[in-house]
Amino acid sequence: MKSIKQLYHLFLQHPLVTTDSRKNVEDSIFFALSGDLFNGNYFAGQALEKGAVQVVVDDPDVVVSGDNRFFLVNNVLASLQQLAHYHRRHFSIPLLAITGTNGKTTTKEAVKRVLLSQKKVVATQGNLNNHIGVPLTLLRITHETEVAVIEMGANHPGEIRFLCEISEPTFGLITNVGKAHLEGFGSLQGVIQTKKELYDYLAEKGGHVFVNADDALLMKLSDKLSRFTYGKNKANITARLVDNQSNVAFAWKEADTFYHLKTKLYGSYNFYNLLAAIAVGRFFGVKPENIGYALEAWKPDNNRSQSLHTGRNLVILDAYNANPESMRLAITDFSKHAFSSPLLILGDMFELGIAASDEHKAILNLVQELAFADAILVGKEFATIAGKLAIQTFDTTAQVIEFLQENPVKDKQILIKGSRGMQLETLLPYL
Repeated sequence: MKSIKQLYHLFLQHPLVTTDSRKNVEDSIFFALSGDLFNGNYFAGQALEKGAVQVVVDDPDVVVSGDNRFFLVNNVLASLQQLAHYHRRHFSIPLLAITGTNGKTTTKEAVKRVLLSQKKVVATQGNLNNHIGVPLTLLRITHETEVAVIEMGANHPGEIRFLCEISEPTFGLITNVGKAHLEGFGSLQGVIQTKKELYDYLAEKGGHVFVNADDALLMKLSDKLSRFTYGKNKANITARLVDNQSNVAFAWKEADTFYHLKTKLYGSYNFYNLLAAIAVGRFFGVKPENIGYALEAWKPDNNRSQSLHTGRNLVILDAYNANPESMRLAITDFSKHAFSSPLLILGDMFELGIAASDEHKAILNLVQELAFADAILVGKEFATIAGKLAIQTFDTTAQVIEFLQENPVKDKQILIKGSRGMQLETLLPYL
């Protein structure tokens, strides 16, 4: 078996890494990752045929004798993680780790755009925030990089700590802590302990954190850390939300100066995500005017907090994912706007374990309390609890598409919210 130092020597010569042989692999090192339903080793030869310069495999049977383009290791995934860690240790740049129950990808994107206005930044692409995505992001760091922004996701205890050990963050930011992935965490306390792993790591290493001063739990968890705060009142960076805006607009204050922002990001629940980005930017010396340009120019995509005019309806598309807290916030925010004909399209929330029924009932109760006259519920959990209520329910998104084809919707203001597995964004062409 070959060593990580040998692999790193190859990486320095060919600093492109890929794990998907279906994509452009030319001049890259292909890591033959395997999963429950596939064995990446079987695609090593294909990757070489398409131009990969090296393939990292852990199955001796696929190695072609005499071909030094095969790099045999004990475990491909572990080698990818070890290589990323070894690479990270060659840089002393600030590395900000971002995690949280809701808003971590939105916050990461906002932070990235703010920092990019003045600095050379490497940041997580999309939501590649797990034990594979984090190493891939680390391996994109070069000697030109001034700041790295790493998003970290988790659905089991110990995962955030593991990602910290790989990436060695010097700064941390937890957006919030709420009910999500309860099937893996077991309880809200399990979620709290896992997110807190980022704070614990930074406390051990003398790191620093950015904290929402209005979040009592996060302030308590970070009370022994060096921190830079943001919030509505007593904080290093303060701001106030401008009322009656469908897209987030607010004024943030520093010293005696107010800076006004109107973003293209829908939902007042994104206020703290944007304020976190401002706090990070100012801490790292980004000029206020550059922060303003960066956030006002940013147009969200990827099915997150998007405000779309389809020609027939106004659609608020926030269907990338959902949990009880993000669902509640989205519905409540939607109810506050003076929409003439609002329609809710809500999909099931996944990975809630034994809490699934109660949490879906709570959302249904909220819909009734806010007196929404028009709603569509999608998924077996919602369909089961809706019972005889006068609310349209469908087991699948495909059934909703059939319904919309037969019953066109026009002149509505529509909130679409649900877990990733529901694929509610596929409804958009029919709205």
